[in-house]
Amino acid sequence: MTSKSVRSLFIALFVLSGAFVQTFVHGQEPIFSGPQVGEKLPQLPAKGLTGEQKGHPFEVLEKIENRPALLVFFHSLTRPAFGMTRALAKFAETKEEAGLQTFVIFLTDDPTATEKWSAILPKQMPSGPTYCISTDGIEGPGAYGLNRNMILTILVAKQGIVTANSALAQPQLQVDGPSILQAIVDATGGGSVPSIAELEQSQMAMNPNMRSRNAAPKQDDPQFTALLRKVINKQADEATVKKAAADVEAYVAEHEFARAELARISTTIVGSDKLANYGTAAAQEILRQWAKKYGDADKQQPAPLQKAEPKQESSK
Repeated sequence: MTSKSVRSLFIALFVLSGAFVQTFVHGQEPIFSGPQVGEKLPQLPAKGLTGEQKGHPFEVLEKIENRPALLVFFHSLTRPAFGMTRALAKFAETKEEAGLQTFVIFLTDDPTATEKWSAILPKQMPSGPTYCISTDGIEGPGAYGLNRNMILTILVAKQGIVTANSALAQPQLQVDGPSILQAIVDATGGGSVPSIAELEQSQMAMNPNMRSRNAAPKQDDPQFTALLRKVINKQADEATVKKAAADVEAYVAEHEFARAELARISTTIVGSDKLANYGTAAAQEILRQWAKKYGDADKQQPAPLQKAEPKQESSK
């Protein structure tokens, strides 16, 4: 196989598989956040945000006892973080009869503001989890060793021992979801693991705001893939690249999932040392612009909470 063929195959695999790029860029060095597999869950003092626990301090471990548990730590309020948590929490509801206890813990240096916007959580998120804030501030309990450079830290535990740890700097349901779902199933006595498509459908049924005028594209949506391939075609002239980029932007404007995927792909490429491998100089500049335009917006605007967060700019 020629070097040109190898390069073309690599590009095609990248566009078709988000998991490949995530592993390639981030898989070289392990990222640690929170207690590791086999370690005990430390004490976790918290204050409730919803339900019977609202406004009351409590110890999470006393609520869990020796039952299986799912703990989701929010380091940053982003759209992917809420999407991931919503999907996991929805699935966790199906495991409540198996004893699963689910806690979503927000890490914040402004508890008052967090308590204020948390009033919309019951409308935006599944009702099963206990939503709370850590009383140890933005870093969380010191014994947990949480990494504030993450977006989410997700722990699954059984009988007080961690059985799975996912430290996510870029939460992606398609990439990270399956292993977390499997860990939940394993901790609760087994059973089937839902597909990501099933989870996404469940989310859209729960939250009508996630629906677009057209059917939401999957990560392997062939139309989005074809449009993106035109942008990173190394044989394309500048005018063709710009026309292809305009077509991509028009498409993602109508499809929220495709927009999120474009943000992920562009920021991953630009954040790696492989940008020169993708398309022409014009295409590489467009990728930089997309990483700034879509990636930065994605970090700044937590979808379920943006209207109630006074420190965030609202946008549609």
